[in-house]
Amino acid sequence: MSPATTVRAASESDIAFLVDCNAAMALETEHKVLDREVLTRGTSTVFAEPQRGFYRIAERDGMPVGCLMVSYEWSDWRNGDWWWIQSVYVTPQARRSGVFSALYADLEKQARGTSGVVGLRLYVEKENRNAQATYQALGMNDSGYRLLEAGFVEL
Repeated sequence: MSPATTVRAASESDIAFLVDCNAAMALETEHKVLDREVLTRGTSTVFAEPQRGFYRIAERDGMPVGCLMVSYEWSDWRNGDWWWIQSVYVTPQARRSGVFSALYADLEKQARGTSGVVGLRLYVEKENRNAQATYQALGMNDSGYRLLEAGFVEL
């Protein structure tokens, strides 16, 4: 049986963990090595400029085992904000044991209790079937949209 998972707001003291998680996620999912200096600045900016979003941390026995970030997208159609789930990572030893489910349940409760939030969204790699199954089991559905981008900064 897995130990209990608790979820809390991240703080600036978590930046090193968040940077490690983001670097590991980029390498595992997209085979990209991120510039840790840029990543540290990007992570720190979320704390310095809270309008950018926020992080949540999952812990077991007082140790961080997972995280996610939320950023905001205004919807004029709904007159409110979508909360975009980004930078999801669960440490290898804690995977498939309910850590992301705990993060998601905590976030959904927070979102439903926050005025002006119209829903949760995320994007997932097309080939990441395990993640897709997890998200669908939690009640998320394919939105029918394709994600397109025109990037201006190379990784």
